[in-house]
Amino acid sequence: MSTFNRSIPWLGLLLCVFVSATASAEMKVGVVSFQKLLQDAPQTKSAMQTLKNEFGPRERELTSMQNDLKAKDEKLQKEGALMSEPDRVKTEKSLRDQQREFSRKAGEYQDDVNTRRNEELGRVQRFIAEEIQTYAAQQGFDLVLGEGVFFAKPSYDITSNILAVLNAKPATIPAAAAPAAPAKPSTPK
Repeated sequence: MSTFNRSIPWLGLLLCVFVSATASAEMKVGVVSFQKLLQDAPQTKSAMQTLKNEFGPRERELTSMQNDLKAKDEKLQKEGALMSEPDRVKTEKSLRDQQREFSRKAGEYQDDVNTRRNEELGRVQRFIAEEIQTYAAQQGFDLVLGEGVFFAKPSYDITSNILAVLNAKPATIPAAAAPAAPAKPSTPK
């Protein structure tokens, strides 16, 4: 049975609870496009710029290495027929070794970039989720829905309001505070 089919009873239950709660009291409901917030938040742009600054030197090194390899390959293609057999074999081996080294460095670079991007986006996502919760609590919302909403009246969409809050915050997310070290008991003297 698919996940969607298993979730239908829960959606029905949620709808029943929602309708009965609405009938007994006025509910304040909001809808948020988390993807739009993530895309447009200054904190996301700041995190991406941090990554660009952090990995820019390695990217430039790889680009330079790639251009150098391309030039050496083109030179070998042009001059290979004119070279002596031992020189040509030596040059080809050297070029293969450099290409392997480039591939290794490029793979490591990509792994490092992906790991750091996931870390930074995770921090931004947690920050945005906390800001949504804070905004909802301050504005008296009973329910805020995110992704998975197929339709909502524009009057329920609070994405732009939360984006305004995010724009008012610093673009860089402060590092998580380290837990305080437990106090050492004083020893009697």
